[in-house]
Amino acid sequence: MKFGLFIPQGWRHDLVGIDPDQHWGVMAGLARRADANHDWSSIWVYDHFHPVPHPTEEAVHEAWTLMAAFAGVTGRVRLGQMCTCMAYRNPAYLAKVAATVDIVSEGRLEMGIGAGWYEHEWRAYGYGFPRAGERLAMLREGVDVMRQMWTTGRATLDGEHYQVDGALCFPQPLQGTSLPGSSGNGIPMWVAGGGEKKTLRIAAEYADYTNFDGSPEGFDAKSAILEQHCRDIGRDFGEIVRSANYNVVIGRDEREVRDRLGLIRDRLLGAGVPEAKVDDTINTYGTGPLVGTPEQLVERLHDLEKRGMTYAITNFAEQAYDLSGVELFERAVVPELVDREEHGHLWHLLTGR
Repeated sequence: MKFGLFIPQGWRHDLVGIDPDQHWGVMAGLARRADANHDWSSIWVYDHFHPVPHPTEEAVHEAWTLMAAFAGVTGRVRLGQMCTCMAYRNPAYLAKVAATVDIVSEGRLEMGIGAGWYEHEWRAYGYGFPRAGERLAMLREGVDVMRQMWTTGRATLDGEHYQVDGALCFPQPLQGTSLPGSSGNGIPMWVAGGGEKKTLRIAAEYADYTNFDGSPEGFDAKSAILEQHCRDIGRDFGEIVRSANYNVVIGRDEREVRDRLGLIRDRLLGAGVPEAKVDDTINTYGTGPLVGTPEQLVERLHDLEKRGMTYAITNFAEQAYDLSGVELFERAVVPELVDREEHGHLWHLLTGR
């Protein structure tokens, strides 16, 4: 199994109480820490502008600015977004930005992409909020443009939502040209979301990785639908790595787990999040698969691995304030599961999965 780590950027109210002049120091320090630990294959941020579970005036840092910044302060770990909202940036422009980050990072970029869902944020930034079918059509057209630009250096599309007429992308990304990359995309493409008719169909057509429901039952259901889409288009289902995101709340015993959940609750209340939304959030955290003692988390991850979930991307809500949970996870959970072979976009095929 591979492991990724979300770096606190504010979206989950995970920089509350830290002065803005310290934010980059905290984020860069955590990124460098993950870079130095080879058990972490990747670091991640969210592509959002307003925090959850309620939009407050607490800080949220922009994803692609952080991609470039992390590229400059790390040298090994791969860099991803979970996930970039297709409609927030013109896809030709986004492809150009991603190609530059791939070069700055010397070939370490992962491209997370999805249709978007956070209505309050969409409307606040003037994007409107198209119906789901339109957002998914934008996603399909956008990934087509990105694939063209990364693999051929140019793109043309007369689409319903995007019109691109010979957009150039030179230099092309390092991945897929001078460095190993995705055979289909150049930069490895993560299509995120579990929409069964359209999102997973797009994933079957374009994705090197998927990212959807991480519960055992949900993961099985989405996997079966993805497999059927692959059969329908004649693609090898095994070519696609299936990943999921997990909020990790780990403790040496149940009391320590409860204490961590209580601290998350206190921080959200202190940030001005309405109590009902705080309670819903804590319930979501508390019932997640990766909440419990190290022994419980190892058992659950082994079960998920048997189901085909081979890339866990983890979020520790307290990471900017307290590293003890991350350290316990690194010490007592990761060694039981981690694949320490050199990471590449075809690692799951090369190691005989």
